[in-house]
Amino acid sequence: MPVISAPHAFNEGSLFVDLASIFGYRLYLKCEGFNFAGSIKLKAANEMVESAERDGSLTPDSILVESSSGNLGVALSMIAASKGYRFLCVTDCRCNLSTKLLMEALGSQVHVVTDLDANGGFLGTRLEYVRSLCASDDRYVWLSQYTNAGNWRAHYRTTAPEIAGQFPRLDVLFLGTGTAGTLMGCARYFREWHRPVRIVAVDSVGSVAFGGKPGRRMIPGLGMSMRPPLLDESYVDEVIRVEEADTIRTCHRLARRGFLFGGSTGTVVSAATDWLAQHDRHDLTAVAVAPDLGERYLDTIYQTNWLQDLYGEHLLDSAGLESSWDEKSASSRTPEHRRRP
Repeated sequence: MPVISAPHAFNEGSLFVDLASIFGYRLYLKCEGFNFAGSIKLKAANEMVESAERDGSLTPDSILVESSSGNLGVALSMIAASKGYRFLCVTDCRCNLSTKLLMEALGSQVHVVTDLDANGGFLGTRLEYVRSLCASDDRYVWLSQYTNAGNWRAHYRTTAPEIAGQFPRLDVLFLGTGTAGTLMGCARYFREWHRPVRIVAVDSVGSVAFGGKPGRRMIPGLGMSMRPPLLDESYVDEVIRVEEADTIRTCHRLARRGFLFGGSTGTVVSAATDWLAQHDRHDLTAVAVAPDLGERYLDTIYQTNWLQDLYGEHLLDSAGLESSWDEKSASSRTPEHRRRP
């Protein structure tokens, strides 16, 4: 086991889950949630902070500020605490409560915007607030994950080589799209690789990242209310958009097999299994990237009242879930049978 002195020095990059027993396809899930920040965003955060330190824009007197729906905010909070920087995260009301509390526990300030932007999302409002802060005080340093090349460069240097090393015969790679950092870093790497890999970008219905009509999106992580500045579609072979209901069903199906993942993972796995089913190719080697785990979503996508209020009572009826607890049988038992002395 490694011995570390800084939390960002640890990141498990070689863990993959074989999903064949759950979904019936040769689909491997790269798990990026095993670090102290709990998500793949640690890679981009570390790259962007170190780059800002090298070019002199980040100094001991600086106040880091960033717009984030959650995971990058946690990663920057952790790095800021470790390095002695102050950090302000600008998020919105879709941010999971546990994520907000985690950032505050790490010593960061969190500002929550509630006004929708022109595209029906919150990103424009968040960015406007960040810009106003930077204009008001030159101590604020905005890393701008949406335009910072360090975002995609982190995955070009780490995530993609980790996948290539484990799967030298990779055929298709499924990547969720938010800022497009993970997508573009991996796509650029595999464009230069020794064999062709099909790059499938996964987006949420209601996102305008690849064009289309904006719509309601309640699950943070994937999707954008504007076109990602880092996105270059010439590196993308195909785009799949996933309904949030399918995201949730997939998350619950994985959870019933003991794998508790976040909403972005549910979206990517849903897209990957649908694509593999449509192409009916069991000989392909496919990899999907899971950005985080599911603990931060316990009060949203794994919470019954939240699901019923937003998506109706029958959302999970067609998810193919099997309960290990037979409620009908349990209710018919006498108290003596249910209770042991």
